[in-house]
Amino acid sequence: MNGIKYAVFTDKSIRLLAKNQYTFNVESGSTRTEIKRWVELFFDVKVIAMNSYRLPIKGRRMRPIMGHTLHYKRMIITLQPGYSILPLRKKLF
Repeated sequence: MNGIKYAVFTDKSIRLLAKNQYTFNVESGSTRTEIKRWVELFFDVKVIAMNSYRLPIKGRRMRPIMGHTLHYKRMIITLQPGYSILPLRKKLF
């Protein structure tokens, strides 16, 4: 489970829970098949679709040096009807 960083709880991700879609931030080098396998094994669910996108890099200035935040991907995972990730649902509702 080192590829999945944490679950995301934004307004959009909470709305997607009604459609049985869950949002996670993952390592930028992780592939879709790795993430799908990890989610299915760890949460014991069936994944039917995955959407991913890279978030824009934000600039950070440290005195004269311009740097940036760490880069990561965000995955929206759709589960089959009848499956859910209970720890995430209990945390919100």
